[in-house]
Amino acid sequence: QGQLGTMAGEVTLLTEMQVREDSMTLFGFLDLAERDAFRLLITVQGVGAKAAMAILSVLSPSDLTNAIVAGDKAMVARADGVGPKIAQRVVNELGEKIGKITSLGGALAIGDAGGGMAGGAAGGFDGAAAGLFSDAVSALVNLGYGRAEAHSAVMRVQAKLGGDNLSDVIAAALREMGA
Repeated sequence: QGQLGTMAGEVTLLTEMQVREDSMTLFGFLDLAERDAFRLLITVQGVGAKAAMAILSVLSPSDLTNAIVAGDKAMVARADGVGPKIAQRVVNELGEKIGKITSLGGALAIGDAGGGMAGGAAGGFDGAAAGLFSDAVSALVNLGYGRAEAHSAVMRVQAKLGGDNLSDVIAAALREMGA
């Protein structure tokens, strides 16, 4: 939102149409990730199209997935009209749906709402690296670190070093957090 006015020339939009008894509403998105995030958000009980658009106006799809993984309801609640209860529900319900997510380079790929999260690679990470990322975050949480802190540290380590050895990634993340 707001990006459309700065683009010159032809622009292709992805759309989502909601048909109700008394209205038809068309929502436009600049990319697939935004549309898929919208579709996923409206699956949450109590989140309608208006709230989903409000959330996407303050959070990009990757910021949204990072907030969900980190359990950061305050980040979701920054959206107009989204209170703490709805924000908590978004984090909880989508967190459950993303429980089997593929973590890709510290971000999660939002796929179609019907199938949950999309597989595939982004940021050059394959399924093995995604599993390693998830395992490293889990290990740090089990050591007593907060999920958000562990997630950020492993994300920074993966971005800097890559790494395919779990113990090396955990050790580097611990150093990153100053432990």
